[in-house]
Amino acid sequence: MSEMAQFMYTLKVTRLGQLTEGPSAEEQAIVARHFAYLQDLTDKGVAILVGRTQTADADTFGIVVFQAASEAEAQEIMTHDPAVKNGVMRARLFPFRIALMQSAQHL
Repeated sequence: MSEMAQFMYTLKVTRLGQLTEGPSAEEQAIVARHFAYLQDLTDKGVAILVGRTQTADADTFGIVVFQAASEAEAQEIMTHDPAVKNGVMRARLFPFRIALMQSAQHL
């Protein structure tokens, strides 16, 4: 098996109203599946860090820092995210490497 590499994808909502007015019932259901998907990746040791800015405007974004064996696998992980797959969020993939990280005991 090849060594795992780190990647990051950014997420932005496709409809700003999700943040400013609130999500529709369908968007809310998709975002719940998105969260469960990311929770599963975290539980499996694939996702390293998942979070989002605490704003509700056009600059709001989320990030997923994770490990994959290849860029193709990273792309697959990103495109299988329910929010991306269902068009509620758009994503952009980047090769990434964590340089420094605070230990969990300090968070």
